[in-house]
Amino acid sequence: MTDASVPSLDLFGDVADLTAALMDFESVSGNETALADAVETALLACPHLEVSRDGDSVVARTRLGRSERIILAGHLDTVPLPTVPGSRGTVPSTWDGDVLYGRGATDMKGGVAVQLALAAALTEPARDITYVFYDHEEVDASLSGLGRLERSHPDWLKADFAVLLEPTNGTVEGGCNGTMRFHATTTGRAAHSARAWMGENAIHAAADILVRLRDHSPATVNVEGLDFRESLNAVRIWGGTAGNVIPDAATVEINYRFAPDKGIEEAEAYVRELLSGFDVVRTDAAAGARPGLTLPAAASFVAAVGAEPKPKYGWTDVARFSALGIPAVNFGPGDALLAHTDDEHVHAGAIRDCLAALRSWLS
Repeated sequence: MTDASVPSLDLFGDVADLTAALMDFESVSGNETALADAVETALLACPHLEVSRDGDSVVARTRLGRSERIILAGHLDTVPLPTVPGSRGTVPSTWDGDVLYGRGATDMKGGVAVQLALAAALTEPARDITYVFYDHEEVDASLSGLGRLERSHPDWLKADFAVLLEPTNGTVEGGCNGTMRFHATTTGRAAHSARAWMGENAIHAAADILVRLRDHSPATVNVEGLDFRESLNAVRIWGGTAGNVIPDAATVEINYRFAPDKGIEEAEAYVRELLSGFDVVRTDAAAGARPGLTLPAAASFVAAVGAEPKPKYGWTDVARFSALGIPAVNFGPGDALLAHTDDEHVHAGAIRDCLAALRSWLS
């Protein structure tokens, strides 16, 4: 697409200003088209890149015949905007000194800006590079733009190593925890609340589920030298039909974040054993990824960054690359703890430092 009405992006200016320009596109999941148009238009102006598009995902590649190909990947979407009046983590972006506030500041338009700046500037990189900008990361995994590319254009994702520019405070984070969700359901017998003895309260019956989860001690598991902390928690609970009716059904939604030493079946068995005696249904699951930091491409990248690598506790798309046989790490500007918050922000220096580290490694 080359449409004069598409707002232009300056890929050769300050990468922090480019981040602000990207943040000024409201791109809540499902609304990425305008930003994808702008990204595609900017990349098409780079003659050294082959640019392809699928839906609201854009892929640009060098074709230099290098012995190694690297993927730099980032998602274009954000979570919904804050609803609290006066929140600074919204759209459009705002500056406070050298701190940039707004939705996507850390998750992850700073990383996307670094990708774009590198795509424009590195006309003769030491490694061939594939830049992947994809949609629908912040929603159900079945909608993922990266998953769609994997199914529809697997050749676009062939590489020896991948860097996902999720926020890591400029430190390499290896692998990631897996994640899965369950519904644990209790049943009872409805009755008028004035004659509660005639019924059986399903919500009260769920108390033992909550006690088991409360008393559970999450493990810390060392995987290839990195300590991954697990967590197992109730995240939602619902049941009942009216304020004067004893509820005959209740459901607790449970999220398990498990270390990458376990596969999905092993992790599920662990939860089922803890909640034995209850009706438990798994509703979603995504495997984690082992760090793989001793592999040559990963080791060279860790050495170039310099800082000691850490584990990634949350699930990220490094797991998708790992499943494809591509070693992958997380490395990007900003504090992941600020992602999705009403105060989301990033320091300009963090974005510039991330760009410098990747430029040095890839040049």
